[in-house]
Amino acid sequence: MTKASAELFQGADWDFGTLQRIHDACEEIALGELGLDVYPNQIEVITTEQMLDAYSSTGMPLFYRHWSFGKHFVHHEALYRGGKRDLAYEIVINSSPCISYLMEENTATMQTLVIAHAAFGHNHFFKNNYLFKLWTDAEGILDYLEFAKSYIARCEARYGEAAVEATLDAAHALMSHGVHRYAGKTRIDLRDEERRQQERRAHEEQIFNDLWRTVPGTRKRSAADVDFEKRRAALGLPQDNILYFLEKSAPRLQPWQREILRIVRHIAQYFHPQRQTKVMNEGAATYTHYRIMQRLHERKKLSDGNHLEFLKSHTNVVFQPTYDDPRFSGINPYALGFAMMQDIERIVTDPTDEDREWFPDIAGQGEPMEVLRAIWADYRDESFIRQFLSPHLIRKWRLFQLHDAPEIHEGLLVSAIHDERGYKRLRRELAQQYDIGWGDARIEIVDVDLAGNRRLVLHHLMLNDCPLDESEIKLVLQHLADLWSYEVLLQEIDSAEKVIREHTAHPRENLYRASATS
Repeated sequence: MTKASAELFQGADWDFGTLQRIHDACEEIALGELGLDVYPNQIEVITTEQMLDAYSSTGMPLFYRHWSFGKHFVHHEALYRGGKRDLAYEIVINSSPCISYLMEENTATMQTLVIAHAAFGHNHFFKNNYLFKLWTDAEGILDYLEFAKSYIARCEARYGEAAVEATLDAAHALMSHGVHRYAGKTRIDLRDEERRQQERRAHEEQIFNDLWRTVPGTRKRSAADVDFEKRRAALGLPQDNILYFLEKSAPRLQPWQREILRIVRHIAQYFHPQRQTKVMNEGAATYTHYRIMQRLHERKKLSDGNHLEFLKSHTNVVFQPTYDDPRFSGINPYALGFAMMQDIERIVTDPTDEDREWFPDIAGQGEPMEVLRAIWADYRDESFIRQFLSPHLIRKWRLFQLHDAPEIHEGLLVSAIHDERGYKRLRRELAQQYDIGWGDARIEIVDVDLAGNRRLVLHHLMLNDCPLDESEIKLVLQHLADLWSYEVLLQEIDSAEKVIREHTAHPRENLYRASATS
């Protein structure tokens, strides 16, 4: 075989036959050498406008209509056409088959890169990481999205676009508070949701909610008349999944509105693992594409020119500006993830005495892919960084910690540097930034005045005594009150369990009915 015939392609042009050869060559290395375990691949080539459309609807191939997607499309298009933003080379969907969208403008080299990155790197991570296995249904998500799209379209035709839009607006506002955050909930079989929806609708038409039927409608009584603990037990309180509570317990929502809340809640749950694994997911995919592209070059499947094109793109992807660089905007998840994967490979294959002390379980083990596959399966960003960020990488990246405590000292204090205590503190503090429990507001529904005015009471348990933004509270509480249909009270609680601030909202009368009949 001549050198030219051994190469997968020559130049920048490609066709679908070329893509098939590229996929097969990447698959041979990914499965045969790296030991990856992936869903079947489905590769689709899309235009620039289709990529912008995918950006606007959270990257999903099927989605219901909502005005916010159009707004996002115009925003992304303006930035792209104005030369202020590039588009991603690909988008990959956590589904079975795993769908990878490739830009038609990509060169043959870039198509090879993104197939290695998405169709094998991300694909393996989606299939094997415990969070995705626990919370998502890759085989059912496409069927569920088709059901969700058609169901909401039917609702628009029957109840009016304005009524459906108002319900979706409220559900989207509460979407980040619509996930089950802890194990123990049974994973939903999304392929069966359409049949289940029909069963739920038939059941709701026959049986009225006993809890609300027994609430007095005229005679006012104090909430003290109803036993607090029994009331909370009956409603499953406290509850931090607000959409779930509203879907099950909001007294005046119609069955179609409850189903829309359920749809938004399932989609929020689908994306929940991705929020917790950005560094690991991108790090695993970047490490995978780097290994595959290197092996293709070694096997003479890529020319030196093609390999140089890859290295230029790869270097841009993993570039990390320093803190004093005007381009610095935080830590690049691609850069940190890839650096940690390479560092783990170094620890496994060529450890120092320091590595043996810090990582006795993996240092010198000898087979990096075996170790990496186990790590990719069993960790999320917070635990991954807390466990595997090494002193060597901390020094290489020149990490340090600044502490701002004006009540203690003036200016900024350098509170962690490159010493024994500093390594541990830097690793702990950096890992904490990737803990969504640390970054998301902790809000729980704690009580409902069943016997009185049916006011819904929520607590915001303030982290580091930081209150919520006043303007956002007003907007989100209004949506919550509209769905609940009665007064809503949010109390902000500090670390001493003292109520610092209170916020109330009242429902807008006949919001959905007025919209439906307009």
